[in-house]
Amino acid sequence: MKTVLLSSLVKVFKDSNLNHKEYTSASCLKNEKFSYQIAVIPSCEDGKELNVSVSSPLKDCIKLYEVVNIPAGKTGYDNSDKFHYDLTRKEFPDLLKPVKDKIKIKADTATAIWVEFAGNGELSGKHNITIILKTEKETVEKTFSLEIIDKALPKQELLFTNWFHNDCLCTYYKVKPFSDEYWVIFERFLKNAVEHGVNMILTPVFTPPLDTEVGGERPTVQLVDVEKKNGEYSFGFENFRKYVEICLKNGVEAFEISHFFTQWGATSAPKIVATVNGKEKKIFGWETKASGKAYKDFLNAFAKAFTKEVIALGIKDRCWLHVSDEPNEKQISSYKKAAKILREAFPDFNNLDALSEIEFYKKGLVKTPVCCEDKADIFRKQVDHFWTYYCCGQVDNLLPNRMFSQPSLRNRILGILLYKYDAEGFLHWGHNFWYSQYSKYEINPYKVTDAGNAFPSGDAFVVYPGKNGEPLNSLRHEVFYNGFQDLRALRLLEKLTSREDVIKLIEEGLDIPLNFNCYPTTQEWLLNLREKVNNAIKENS
Repeated sequence: MKTVLLSSLVKVFKDSNLNHKEYTSASCLKNEKFSYQIAVIPSCEDGKELNVSVSSPLKDCIKLYEVVNIPAGKTGYDNSDKFHYDLTRKEFPDLLKPVKDKIKIKADTATAIWVEFAGNGELSGKHNITIILKTEKETVEKTFSLEIIDKALPKQELLFTNWFHNDCLCTYYKVKPFSDEYWVIFERFLKNAVEHGVNMILTPVFTPPLDTEVGGERPTVQLVDVEKKNGEYSFGFENFRKYVEICLKNGVEAFEISHFFTQWGATSAPKIVATVNGKEKKIFGWETKASGKAYKDFLNAFAKAFTKEVIALGIKDRCWLHVSDEPNEKQISSYKKAAKILREAFPDFNNLDALSEIEFYKKGLVKTPVCCEDKADIFRKQVDHFWTYYCCGQVDNLLPNRMFSQPSLRNRILGILLYKYDAEGFLHWGHNFWYSQYSKYEINPYKVTDAGNAFPSGDAFVVYPGKNGEPLNSLRHEVFYNGFQDLRALRLLEKLTSREDVIKLIEEGLDIPLNFNCYPTTQEWLLNLREKVNNAIKENS
């Protein structure tokens, strides 16, 4: 049996020969989640099962996972750069499956075990973690040395939203929106999201008009009840209040109110369902002109009720409003009309939108533009509050992303770049999008990972739906969160020294200042940098 200790940044493929330099020691802060891997290639004599156990004073804080390979459909585009794995591969290591005591193995096939230490905020000092691997033929012990520094990561300041698709939860688990079963599943997935840095949650006051085919519609997940009687509107907020309550209880800090106009240009109203004269019906949708009087009157009525409600809940300043997602420059006119309607209905609310043409900001149409990282340098120089996002399009010029086919460093480096650019927020559209593109049909995320051959695998989701409504993590989900922990460690060091000192430490030895298109592409650089940061925190504490 061949074994090797590896960092969390290595993707272990089934055909790997494991000719890697061993990764045997590291450090972390005392409230940090730290992960590494043990890769195994069994021989024919080893049998079909591998027993796995832990021996360590840190045992109670350690979880083990098998890294499971998941099928990949689309892996990239013609413009995908060379910082990818072989795009012809049919599967990639991604799903983290909890290990109880044993895993199935196959001779001459590499398997990785993910070792996760979650600090409780109390332990410190140097500790050994020994993982015992036992087959029919032999027993191997692999020991890793972890130093827990007696200093805690500060609270995450950056706002992070990864769009939470409530309808996908309902359709996959076959539960009715806002039923008792739904709330249990929702809270489990929400808690998992928060544990991975999400502190801003997409909140569907009305069914979000996102990734929907023109003329089509997604399942109704409308938190606010609407009644129209004698031409007047009234609103019920029971489900909204429960949603907010659960979110606040689990650490959510900001509420990203779902978009009030359709995607890609704000031409129409979103789907809104109401009780009219005692019967439920759709009152607005694709057929409703965005700037028409009917929808404008509705928004004005809703705005009064909603504002009163969020003030009573004490979250008005935590609410962020959207006009329309990803409009382009040719759609400025329609977006401008919609933005004016929303601004007049909801004065003094925060607002943001994912868009990548600076003209929307220059014309005063959006307070907080969220640009794709391709445009980071343009926006950073001109906006008051810098936010960025990435999605399927960011596959060239070394742009950070989280695709199956990309090395994990390309995922984790984002945290350091967000620090360098002093970003206030980061947005992604796919926490758990388990539909095809345009939401035409459901998919099985264990078999279809590219939204029906639409986007590179890894774009649409980072969690898998487990049994009994339990989320299962992906390798990409964990590595991304490692990047956010890097960001928090840099913020801590900045408080102990200065921002100038931290930037100098990050860019020490680099020929070109760090940016979204230029950073070292070896895992050794990133891992060594984090050790330097940890040592500097110790020295300056």
